[in-house]
Amino acid sequence: APVTGGACGAFQAFSLFVKAKEVPAAARCPAGGEGVRWRCCRLAFEELSGIHRHVALQHAGDIGQQAGLTEAGQQAGLTAKQAAAEVSPLSVPAPAGNADGLNGHSRGSPEISCTLPDTSHVSYDVLTSKVGEVLLYYCYCEVKDPEKLCAWQKALCQHLHLTGKVRVASEGINGTVGGSKVATNLYIEVMLSQPLFKDILCQEDFKSSAGGAHCFPDLRVGVFKEIVPMGIDPKIVSHKETGIHLSPQEFHREVEQYLSQASQGQSDTILLDCRNFYESKIGHFQGCLAPDIRKFSYFPSYVDENLELFKDKRVLMYCTGGIRCERGSAYLRSKAVCREVYQLKGGIHKYLEEFPDGFYRGKLFVFDDRYAICSNEDIISACRYCGTLWDQYKLCSSQHCRQLVLTCPSCHNKGLTACCSVCQEKELKVTSGASGQTLKEECECTRRRLRVPIEHVSQRTLDAGK
Repeated sequence: APVTGGACGAFQAFSLFVKAKEVPAAARCPAGGEGVRWRCCRLAFEELSGIHRHVALQHAGDIGQQAGLTEAGQQAGLTAKQAAAEVSPLSVPAPAGNADGLNGHSRGSPEISCTLPDTSHVSYDVLTSKVGEVLLYYCYCEVKDPEKLCAWQKALCQHLHLTGKVRVASEGINGTVGGSKVATNLYIEVMLSQPLFKDILCQEDFKSSAGGAHCFPDLRVGVFKEIVPMGIDPKIVSHKETGIHLSPQEFHREVEQYLSQASQGQSDTILLDCRNFYESKIGHFQGCLAPDIRKFSYFPSYVDENLELFKDKRVLMYCTGGIRCERGSAYLRSKAVCREVYQLKGGIHKYLEEFPDGFYRGKLFVFDDRYAICSNEDIISACRYCGTLWDQYKLCSSQHCRQLVLTCPSCHNKGLTACCSVCQEKELKVTSGASGQTLKEECECTRRRLRVPIEHVSQRTLDAGK
């Protein structure tokens, strides 16, 4: 039966779901022949009609979410299950690149292509190799249909066996994914060919580091209001009002000049770290001002409470990959107190590619199971318990806390594995057999930390060694 009108979204979501369950040709049947072509829910399917029936009956809810069906559409009779059932058992999802099958576009906006790459020439072992990399990227662009982009991203990542986190919004996309080198290369290739990102996203916008799918526990793709959670409507503070972008080379020269002038007490510049305190704790630029905030959503309040600090100053901003500076610099500029606002294009990630022994010292914190990557041998942080130089984070051992803790091997072996004394006591109660008690998710670290610190910083303290 033909699929028309409102069923288009469900049809595309259904096709993408089936496509994502394909077994690479090289892994199908070593002895020759087609063999198993799809796998889903630990079941194997050789015929297209079989996988279609299975998906229609068992995954209607998933299809509905990916299609982004509205309540009105469902009331009109277009449920995800019906849409899936409307796909003929003999119909085949269009091959990659076929604009009549998986491709589509929203009226008045750039086309969103739903193409999935051909992996038939790649063996399963190569595609899922544990030796790979982690990609970090973002792209600000107008997205008329975030739900459709989200569905395609989920299908694409599943198809390539990628794990990670991808945020989609009407203002663009922000992602970090891990997988084999072959898979990440295919991902970049498809992303660059996506019409929605044409002339906006380029090869240099992808930052890579050694890793793989094992760096993330799973795949999470979702639609949000912001692609980076600052807590302010993008319509109020837009990335379009961002600061001046500086290349790593330009930023390096600016920092060099700043440190030289600051050491003589003559600088009118603030080198501002836009990240959270636990990130800057294990690595930062020399001479920076690193706000003691726990979330980026606190950054606007931090600026508001410290406007006098930024008055008539030149501000050099930086973050991990650049995305927080896009909105952060726009917010700072909206206050009209700074003389100039600059930001590091590509973030610390790109800077370290060109200046591994530059002005950034220590580790670079990353939001995956690695916690940090390094480019130099400096250790600038210490064990919470004994003060020994140490910069390898672990999660607090208390099941009621998700904070990160720096505890050296010696202290860890002594059982000092929590972020604070409160959590340590809770952990002891749990391990000693105490049960049935619901403990509040609160710890000393969180309770004593000011949500938004007010800086008492004179220019004399922002010197080359602080």
